[in-house]
Amino acid sequence: MKRLSAIVGSGFFLLLAPGTVAGLVPWWITRWRMQPPLLGFSGFRLIGGLMIAAGIAVVLDSFARFALQGVGTPAPVLPTRHLVVSGLYQYVRNPMYVGVLWVLLGQGLLLGDGRLLAYGLLLWLGFHVFIVGYEEPTLRRSFGTEYEAFRRNVPRWIPRLSPWRGGGNET
Repeated sequence: MKRLSAIVGSGFFLLLAPGTVAGLVPWWITRWRMQPPLLGFSGFRLIGGLMIAAGIAVVLDSFARFALQGVGTPAPVLPTRHLVVSGLYQYVRNPMYVGVLWVLLGQGLLLGDGRLLAYGLLLWLGFHVFIVGYEEPTLRRSFGTEYEAFRRNVPRWIPRLSPWRGGGNET
C-alpha cells in the first residue's frame, strides 16, 4: 500500500469506525440534548469537554501515524506494513481506542447522560475482547519479536509515565 492510499484509507476508516461509535451512536442515544449535570456537579461538563478535545487529538494522531509511519490503515483488511511504536504508542499500546473512549465518556460527562457512560463501558469491553482475541495474535504473527518487545514494555490500557524508546527488555 502506498502512502497516499494509506492516508485515504485511514481517513475513510476514521469516518466509518470512530465516526460511528463516538459520533452516530451517541447521537442516537442522546440527540445531543443536555441533561442536568451528573451528580449535580457542573464541573463534569468542563472535564467532559476537555476529555473530548484530548480524545479527538489522540485519535487523529493515531490515525496519522498508521497512515504515514505504518503505511496502512487501522482497518484489519488494510493493515500497516510497519509496527507503529512512536508518539503516543510509546506510552500505551492502544491510544486509538483510549482516545475514542475519552471522546465518548467526555460526551457523557458534558451532556450529563449516564447512558453514554454505560455505552462507553460496554464499548471498552468490546474493544478489549477484540484486542485480546484478534488484534494481539495478529500482530504477533505479523511482527514477531518486534511486537513482543513492544507488548512486554508498553501497557495495553493504562499509559506508562515515561516513553518506551524500544529495544532491550525494559519494564
